[in-house]
Amino acid sequence: MTTLGVFDSGFGGLTVLRALLAQLPGARFLYLGDTARLPYGAKSRATIARYAVESARFLESQGSQHLVIACNTATALALDDIRASVSIPVTGVIEPVVSMSEHSFPAADTLILATSATVDSHAYRDHCLRAGLQPAEKACPLLVPLIEEGWTDHPVTREVLCIYLQEALAQCSPRLVILGCTHYPLIAPLVRETLQSLGCNATVVDSAEVTAQSVAAQVKQNLAPVPSASPATFTCYATDSVEKFRRLGSHFLGQAIPQVELLDLGG
Repeated sequence: MTTLGVFDSGFGGLTVLRALLAQLPGARFLYLGDTARLPYGAKSRATIARYAVESARFLESQGSQHLVIACNTATALALDDIRASVSIPVTGVIEPVVSMSEHSFPAADTLILATSATVDSHAYRDHCLRAGLQPAEKACPLLVPLIEEGWTDHPVTREVLCIYLQEALAQCSPRLVILGCTHYPLIAPLVRETLQSLGCNATVVDSAEVTAQSVAAQVKQNLAPVPSASPATFTCYATDSVEKFRRLGSHFLGQAIPQVELLDLGG
């Protein structure tokens, strides 16, 4: 059976797993959320790389044949370290999104919505510039806690998002809006609605869906055929409270998580 590892510092990467489950029926997925050591964005690049490499090596040791870094911070700051530490293919969440955007909307003015850590890394901006896109970045630090609270269609979230988008649109007129955080797919409909209310008809790019499509294409090309008669299966690991992971994670995954295994990766 084809086995893929999916890694994130917390819960957001479950939106990528959710998309992968639909893209690759018959596959087996191992998801690791390093919840004991989040948020990664407040830590140094060296520490983020060390944490991410430990998680990557664990997923490879459990039989993963392809690794998906479903974390924008780890992708931005540690992708090269991760690739150097394992012997299996590794896909992050930035390259597939920028590649698709370049292919479908060459030279487009592009707004990147992301966490402060991802914006500060300028990883999306630099990839966009190399691809010929015209990027602008907007940090949206309040969105992640609101989404984790379950307020995906709450008046407070609507107001906060509207303020962020008003500020961004005062500086640019995007044709594309990239959701540069794996939490944000849960509010993708709200982003589209708010943009339209502000007179912007930009295409919203769901990084979870695009990453899953890219990974599925690579797996189908490079690994043994994935049987599609049976649904995909998944096992979840967390480095902190498994009950919290089950409760909050099911919101991101869109289905119940029956069991979470507690994993100790050290300090």
